Amino acid sequence: MTHSSSPSIGHEARWWRPLENGRVLCELCPRECRPAPGQRAYCLVRRNEGGRLVTDAWNAGLGFAADPIEKKPLYHVRPGSRVLSFGTAGCNLGCVHCQNASMSQSKAALARMEHATPGMLLRAAKSQNCAGLAFTYNEPVIFGEFVMACAEAARATGLYNVMVSNGYVALPAAREIYQQIDAVNVDLKGFREDAHRKLTRGRLAPVLDFLRWLRHETTVWLELTTLLIPGHNDGAEELGELTRWVADELGPDTPLHLTAFHPDHRLLDVPRTPAETLLRARQIALAAGLRYVYLGNLPLAEGNDTLCPACGVVCVVRDGWGESSVRLVDGCCPGCGAGVPGFWATGARAVAGTRDARR
Repeated sequence: MTHSSSPSIGHEARWWRPLENGRVLCELCPRECRPAPGQRAYCLVRRNEGGRLVTDAWNAGLGFAADPIEKKPLYHVRPGSRVLSFGTAGCNLGCVHCQNASMSQSKAALARMEHATPGMLLRAAKSQNCAGLAFTYNEPVIFGEFVMACAEAARATGLYNVMVSNGYVALPAAREIYQQIDAVNVDLKGFREDAHRKLTRGRLAPVLDFLRWLRHETTVWLELTTLLIPGHNDGAEELGELTRWVADELGPDTPLHLTAFHPDHRLLDVPRTPAETLLRARQIALAAGLRYVYLGNLPLAEGNDTLCPACGVVCVVRDGWGESSVRLVDGCCPGCGAGVPGFWATGARAVAGTRDARR
């Protein structure tokens, strides 16, 4: 990849329509930005250039790195494999606790983006022994046009595609962007509308609609992450509501990652999440009926391995990011033979078990 500043003439965007007085309506996400000529949308990378919406996130990216798939985190997707991760400048949420704010919420990041074509990314992935591409670090739908081009090229060469998303996307755009995506981890940042707005500057309801759509109308493998922030979204009642909703609406086999917060960006006055909060939250999730509940960002004795919910045998052992030992036999428990849902095999969209079993 080579360094270049944001282009003066952007690539024409999808998912928009013209309005009066030269404004345009961006139909990519629930914000529905209406920038005037010369103005940028909230996400920073989409802008009105002479009455048309263009994107500065075409053939460009930031943060290129080869990562273990477990780091995304995706625990039921090709354990032990590596993905070439990258994002861009900008985001369509404004999370006060964002750990990537220098990329996602800074206009200066536009000038730091590097030139990168789908072919360049595939070559980099192959050279670093990566089995897939990961669209991550910021919200990938804001560079959805580039995601589609890269994902199509990756699928054609046998690589898989994963996303790490905030779920803040309009469904018509999602139906196009997710056509070549194999798996996604969605950050469900809380389960109270007012708290979600304060933390993210965005609404909760569209995220829940997106999650329902993913589960019931696509074959994309879905995992969730909730960062537990003391005093903001870690209450027992809220966690009970969140985990029951996941079990009822998305299915008890939907993996949920509960992760510890550390002070960052504009949320520096909140303490780190204590271990007992994570452990308590995991028990709440298990009591709600969820079968795969993982704990992250703290070294704990539980919540890392994948256990068979039928007999309790360890099916995937994890010792740190990327150090995974898979004991499954054709996607099934080595002890009792029960199917463990996931994207385990080398072929695209290889999911053990039936969709009914996951509900």
